[in-house]
Amino acid sequence: MKILPPTMRENKRYLAFELIAEENSLVSRDELIREIFSASGSLLGDLGSSECNIWLFAFDDNKGVISCDRDHVSQTRAVLATITNVKGKRVLIHVLGVSGTVLGATKKYLEGVGIFNPEEQSHINE
Repeated sequence: MKILPPTMRENKRYLAFELIAEENSLVSRDELIREIFSASGSLLGDLGSSECNIWLFAFDDNKGVISCDRDHVSQTRAVLATITNVKGKRVLIHVLGVSGTVLGATKKYLEGVGIFNPEEQSHINE
Protein backbone atom coordinates (compact mmCIF):
# COMPACT_ATOMS: atom_id res chain seq x y z
CA MET A 1 0.00 0.00 0.00
CA LYS A 2 1.35 3.41 -0.98
CA ILE A 3 1.58 6.28 1.46
CA LEU A 4 -0.65 9.23 0.61
CA PRO A 5 1.14 12.43 -0.40
CA PRO A 6 0.85 15.29 2.10
CA THR A 7 -1.67 17.18 -0.05
CA MET A 8 -4.15 14.28 0.13
CA ARG A 9 -3.83 13.52 3.85
CA GLU A 10 -6.35 14.69 6.42
CA ASN A 11 -5.26 17.83 8.24
CA LYS A 12 -5.07 17.41 11.99
CA ARG A 13 -4.90 19.72 14.96
CA TYR A 14 -3.37 18.85 18.31
CA LEU A 15 -4.95 20.00 21.55
CA ALA A 16 -2.66 20.24 24.57
CA PHE A 17 -4.63 19.77 27.78
CA GLU A 18 -4.33 19.25 31.48
CA LEU A 19 -6.68 17.12 33.52
CA ILE A 20 -7.52 18.61 36.90
CA ALA A 21 -8.73 15.88 39.22
CA GLU A 22 -10.31 16.05 42.64
CA GLU A 23 -7.77 15.55 45.43
CA ASN A 24 -4.90 15.49 42.89
CA SER A 25 -5.57 11.84 42.05
CA LEU A 26 -4.03 10.37 38.92
CA VAL A 27 -6.25 9.08 36.12
CA SER A 28 -5.05 6.25 33.92
CA ARG A 29 -4.86 6.50 30.15
CA ASP A 30 -7.39 3.71 29.58
CA GLU A 31 -9.95 5.30 31.89
CA LEU A 32 -9.60 8.64 30.09
CA ILE A 33 -9.89 7.06 26.63
CA ARG A 34 -13.04 5.23 27.66
CA GLU A 35 -14.58 8.45 28.99
CA ILE A 36 -13.63 10.51 25.91
CA PHE A 37 -15.21 8.01 23.53
CA SER A 38 -18.29 7.72 25.72
CA ALA A 39 -18.74 11.51 25.84
CA SER A 40 -18.10 11.80 22.12
CA GLY A 41 -20.68 9.16 21.29
CA SER A 42 -23.33 10.68 23.51
CA LEU A 43 -22.73 14.30 22.42
CA LEU A 44 -22.01 13.89 18.70
CA GLY A 45 -23.35 10.45 17.87
CA ASP A 46 -21.52 7.81 15.87
CA LEU A 47 -21.25 9.83 12.67
CA GLY A 48 -20.05 12.99 14.41
CA SER A 49 -17.51 11.03 16.44
CA SER A 50 -16.04 9.44 13.35
CA GLU A 51 -15.85 12.80 11.57
CA CYS A 52 -13.99 14.38 14.49
CA ASN A 53 -11.43 11.56 14.48
CA ILE A 54 -10.50 12.15 18.12
CA TRP A 55 -7.39 10.31 19.25
CA LEU A 56 -5.57 10.50 22.57
CA PHE A 57 -2.04 10.92 21.29
CA ALA A 58 -0.13 11.16 24.55
CA PHE A 59 -1.10 11.24 28.22
CA ASP A 60 1.12 11.27 31.27
CA ASP A 61 0.94 12.86 34.71
CA ASN A 62 -2.55 14.31 34.02
CA LYS A 63 -1.32 16.21 30.95
CA GLY A 64 -1.60 15.18 27.36
CA VAL A 65 -2.20 15.79 23.68
CA ILE A 66 -5.33 14.91 21.72
CA SER A 67 -5.43 14.93 17.94
CA CYS A 68 -8.55 15.70 15.93
CA ASP A 69 -9.63 16.72 12.45
CA ARG A 70 -8.86 20.34 11.55
CA ASP A 71 -12.48 21.21 10.78
CA HIS A 72 -13.83 19.74 14.04
CA VAL A 73 -11.74 21.43 16.73
CA SER A 74 -14.74 23.14 18.32
CA GLN A 75 -16.69 19.86 18.54
CA THR A 76 -13.66 18.17 20.12
CA ARG A 77 -13.38 20.95 22.69
CA ALA A 78 -17.10 20.54 23.43
CA VAL A 79 -16.61 16.81 24.01
CA LEU A 80 -13.75 17.50 26.42
CA ALA A 81 -15.86 20.09 28.24
CA THR A 82 -18.63 17.56 28.89
CA ILE A 83 -16.32 15.17 30.76
CA THR A 84 -16.94 15.75 34.45
CA ASN A 85 -15.93 12.46 36.06
CA VAL A 86 -13.71 9.50 35.32
CA LYS A 87 -14.29 6.29 37.30
CA GLY A 88 -16.11 8.19 40.04
CA LYS A 89 -13.40 10.86 40.35
CA ARG A 90 -14.52 14.41 39.59
CA VAL A 91 -12.35 15.90 36.85
CA LEU A 92 -12.09 18.94 34.64
CA ILE A 93 -10.24 19.00 31.32
CA HIS A 94 -8.60 22.35 30.63
CA VAL A 95 -7.45 22.84 27.02
CA LEU A 96 -4.20 24.78 27.12
CA GLY A 97 -3.95 25.42 23.39
CA VAL A 98 -4.25 24.14 19.83
CA SER A 99 -1.40 23.60 17.40
CA GLY A 100 -0.82 22.17 13.93
CA THR A 101 1.97 19.83 15.05
CA VAL A 102 2.59 17.65 18.07
CA LEU A 103 5.97 19.23 18.63
CA GLY A 104 4.47 22.72 18.55
CA ALA A 105 1.77 21.78 21.04
CA THR A 106 4.26 20.29 23.48
CA LYS A 107 6.78 23.11 23.19
CA LYS A 108 4.23 25.92 23.54
CA TYR A 109 1.80 24.54 26.06
CA LEU A 110 3.44 21.63 27.87
CA GLU A 111 6.86 23.09 28.62
CA GLY A 112 8.86 20.84 30.90
CA VAL A 113 6.56 17.81 30.51
CA GLY A 114 8.16 14.80 28.85
CA ILE A 115 5.09 13.60 26.95
CA PHE A 116 6.55 13.74 23.45
CA ASN A 117 10.29 13.93 23.12
CA PRO A 118 11.54 13.88 19.50
CA GLU A 119 14.97 12.66 20.55
CA GLU A 120 13.42 9.53 22.07
CA GLN A 121 11.26 9.00 18.99
CA SER A 122 14.12 9.41 16.48
CA HIS A 123 14.53 5.63 16.08
CA ILE A 124 11.06 5.46 14.48
CA ASN A 125 12.13 7.43 11.40
CA GLU A 126 15.26 5.35 10.79
